[in-house]
Amino acid sequence: MALFNFLTQEIAMDLGTANTLIIHNDKVVVDEPSIVAMNKLTGKVIAVGKRAMMMHEKTHEDLKTIRPLRDGVIADFNAAESMIREMIKLIYPKRPLITPSWKMVICIPSAITEVEKRAVRDSAEQAGGKEVYLIHEPMAAAIGIGIDVEEPVGNMIIDIGGGTTDIAIIALAGIVCDQSIRVAGDEFTADIIEYLRKAHNMLIGERTSEAIKINVGSALTELDNPPDDYRVSGRDLMTGIPKEITVSYSEIAQALDKSIAKIEEAILKALETTPPELASDIYRTGLYLTGGGALLRGLDKRLQNKTRLPVHVADDPLRAVVRGTGIALKNIHKYPFLMT
Repeated sequence: MALFNFLTQEIAMDLGTANTLIIHNDKVVVDEPSIVAMNKLTGKVIAVGKRAMMMHEKTHEDLKTIRPLRDGVIADFNAAESMIREMIKLIYPKRPLITPSWKMVICIPSAITEVEKRAVRDSAEQAGGKEVYLIHEPMAAAIGIGIDVEEPVGNMIIDIGGGTTDIAIIALAGIVCDQSIRVAGDEFTADIIEYLRKAHNMLIGERTSEAIKINVGSALTELDNPPDDYRVSGRDLMTGIPKEITVSYSEIAQALDKSIAKIEEAILKALETTPPELASDIYRTGLYLTGGGALLRGLDKRLQNKTRLPVHVADDPLRAVVRGTGIALKNIHKYPFLMT
């Protein structure tokens, strides 16, 4: 019997634009950047995850790094399939004698098209998925932070990922109304690169911009507990010589202002389309922030000032979606919103 259990293994996957997380046997066993390094000549995978990220923007002509997902959906089918396959291999550091079949639940953005759904499902099946189920990210996030989604109570989930911000009003195990915009972590990274180019005549890469976002990223120009200024190295656009400058959190808040304003606009649009009875629920329950973007300093306060509603940041917002996906996997017949 144990042999048959091994032949079909269950995994829950948050296939994100920035990071991929996998739950197996109720544990997060993979938490890696969504990137793959490949040999251009042979097409062979050299590295995935953290090892590939270390190579990003540092490769020579025979090597390329690919981020297979853009704006929450698969942009490079072959690279996505290779990445999923290699990520799954990380579950078993020692290669098993018999390769198991996989029963998977994968989360997807709420505004994904049928073609994009098919691309996710096909990639998962090509990587060894025998049964593949899909779940919308806001629904997975709600389950992951402990909300009873089957109750006749409205809850508003704002999942700010790498490629998309998904905003959904959830009640009775369904999404009543939603907004999905392609403004999220990647857009913040691009904003910081553009700001340093214009304000300091300095060119930096994605990895450096990401580090700035983590260390001094802010949604407000004034914080109660401000982080220390951050030293940034890059290339001077005037001379072409490497140089170092110092940036403050208030500068980064200015750089991110327009993108955060777009998220605020989408939240207000979702609230406008909310049925009145659910709106009264949301007045009491407030807004729930999940995803990596929820970690941006002062974002909860800024959204609270904008909407006049309480804003709650989930515990461990980076893993809320994959935790919810794992719970959905364990209760696969209980949740009708899982798409086969």
